[in-house]
Amino acid sequence: MNEPLPFDIAARFIERSRHYLCVEYPAKIAAALRTVPPDLLWWRPNETSNSAGNLVLHLNGNVRQWVLAGIGGHPDLRRRDIEFAARGGAECETLLAGLSTTCAEVDAILARLTASQLGEPRSIQGRETTVFAALYHVVEHFSGHTGQIILLAKSLTPGAVRFYDDTGGLARPLFLADGAQDVD
Repeated sequence: MNEPLPFDIAARFIERSRHYLCVEYPAKIAAALRTVPPDLLWWRPNETSNSAGNLVLHLNGNVRQWVLAGIGGHPDLRRRDIEFAARGGAECETLLAGLSTTCAEVDAILARLTASQLGEPRSIQGRETTVFAALYHVVEHFSGHTGQIILLAKSLTPGAVRFYDDTGGLARPLFLADGAQDVD
């Protein structure tokens, strides 16, 4: 017979989702974005690609729609087309402040989320899903665009983006605020 898991898997899933969406990914985005020169924040590699600025707008819109509206029941005011159409706009710190505000609201919703709610149905972007699937999607989606922002920043500012101290063969996070954990 299998031994029970030493922790509540649903609670652990919610906790790790909160960590990625509200701590790790935003910290990496902020560290990367702050290396990008202001005149390159809205630069696109080509017309079918997005700038770092567009990607931050898009993440903000996506998380607001999927978590705040879809899971939390807030009104869905998203205009997805505007996220990608922008060719300029807010400066780095303004974009990061908007993302930070959204992440704080997301964290408040996820802090109240219970294991029994994970199976509840939701309709988001015209798709029938569950709270669990919506949250899983948002974490995955946020991760992918975080990687794109990092790649853009590393391409535009070679050597300026560094997330870990590898002294002694251990990858110690440099991007986390004091006291934040990067372990399972």
